[in-house]
Amino acid sequence: MDSGAIRRRLGAVLGVLAASGVLALAASGEAQAADSSSCSGSKIRTFTFSTGSVQLYKSGNYLCALTLPKNAGGRQPMMVSLQARGFEPVVDKGLFTQHAGPVRLYVGHRKVWIKGSVGSGSYDSGGWRRY
Repeated sequence: MDSGAIRRRLGAVLGVLAASGVLALAASGEAQAADSSSCSGSKIRTFTFSTGSVQLYKSGNYLCALTLPKNAGGRQPMMVSLQARGFEPVVDKGLFTQHAGPVRLYVGHRKVWIKGSVGSGSYDSGGWRRY
């Protein structure tokens, strides 16, 4: 091989590595933006309960949910859960100050079970529902 062919191959390899690095950075930025504090799409329902609410959003075949406390304050136990029929639930549970979630789930045309809680109050859809 002559030096020109080696330089062309090296240039192609470096180009691919640079492009993959840019894509990796872009993907991690999107993941952080999606996890920051809200759901994308249109809000389709709000389920209220004594200590807070669960907000449900829809974007295409995806659902996203957040649990919000009625009274903002210090850290308190919160939970949000979305489960598509036939699959494991996607849950965010812990001590939070502003909200639990968002949790995002591909549902397609499946029915879902939604749960949320803040402190001692909670919401449970009580069955499979289509949204």
